Amino acid sequence: MNNLLQEKIGQNILVKLAMLVIILAGIRAASDILVPFLLASFLAIVLNPLVTMLMRRGVKRGLAITLVITVIFIVVLLLIAVLASSASDFSDTYPQIRAMLEQKLAVVQHFAARFHINISTEALAARLDPNVVMDMATSVLKQLSGAMTNVLLLILTVVFMLFEVRHLPYKMRNAMVNPQIRIAGLHRALKGVTHYLALKTLVSLITGVAVWLSLLLLGVKFALFWGVVAFILNFIPNIGPIIAGIPPFIQALVLNDIYDAMLVAALFSAIHMVFGNMLEPRLMGRGLGLSTLVVFLSLIFWGWLLGPVGMLLSVPLTSVTKILMETTPGGSRLAIMLGNGRPGKRAR
Repeated sequence: MNNLLQEKIGQNILVKLAMLVIILAGIRAASDILVPFLLASFLAIVLNPLVTMLMRRGVKRGLAITLVITVIFIVVLLLIAVLASSASDFSDTYPQIRAMLEQKLAVVQHFAARFHINISTEALAARLDPNVVMDMATSVLKQLSGAMTNVLLLILTVVFMLFEVRHLPYKMRNAMVNPQIRIAGLHRALKGVTHYLALKTLVSLITGVAVWLSLLLLGVKFALFWGVVAFILNFIPNIGPIIAGIPPFIQALVLNDIYDAMLVAALFSAIHMVFGNMLEPRLMGRGLGLSTLVVFLSLIFWGWLLGPVGMLLSVPLTSVTKILMETTPGGSRLAIMLGNGRPGKRAR
């Protein structure tokens, strides 16, 4: 009897794992559809408090949504303009970058020869063909017009979501089996995600401005572009700020000298220390109740499943998953495993 029971439990686990694999494969196959939807959903979550704030001051919902979306659209256009301008400037400056890189590689080759290490500067320089990079920059500029179509579709999706959000409580109450528990969990998830994304956006904006102004003072080229990159990559937990600092460091090492490169490295370390390790934890408090290991693993998992957007939204997606698990009997224990281990955060 016990053997049959254990065999049945084992088969049940295998069936659930197989179902999970099929679901994950389906999500990854449909990532082209899901990624814009998820991005629009989280943008709507962030922008809805702004719409609500304008409505409390007497502005009608339609006009409030129009004002907020107009500001966001202008910001997106400015970001695209910065990226396009930087790509064009890079294609113009690349021959100079290659010439200086060859000089740096010659010094490295001379130093490596003392230790009987052969480094072919010609082979490395051949991989950095200016025509290839210029063609790549030109193709990127041509694709910006196509990207604008996706941006318009994304913004339209956000607009419809902002109009639909007022009907969501009614739909949830009439569609769910146990609406009180489900709505409470969903409200807690939305509140936590809104708080996280709003503060993360603020800290990322401060970080991007600090990087831009600091690199500008140091005389590093494309300072505004690297500021935008720092702003975007700061949404990626743990490794985002590190990745953002590598290209400016290499560029300063090639176009400037080793002292400027060390200053750039020290600059990014200081900004990450002040804003990432001091300001952000102070503003967010205990955050979303996720352990550090879970945050890092979620970055890998959602990045594999949904690509770069999954990495940007890894923490909010994991937090929503955790909170929704807490409302189900089978998922409450797994939700505890995803938590930060503090008794006050355990689901009841």
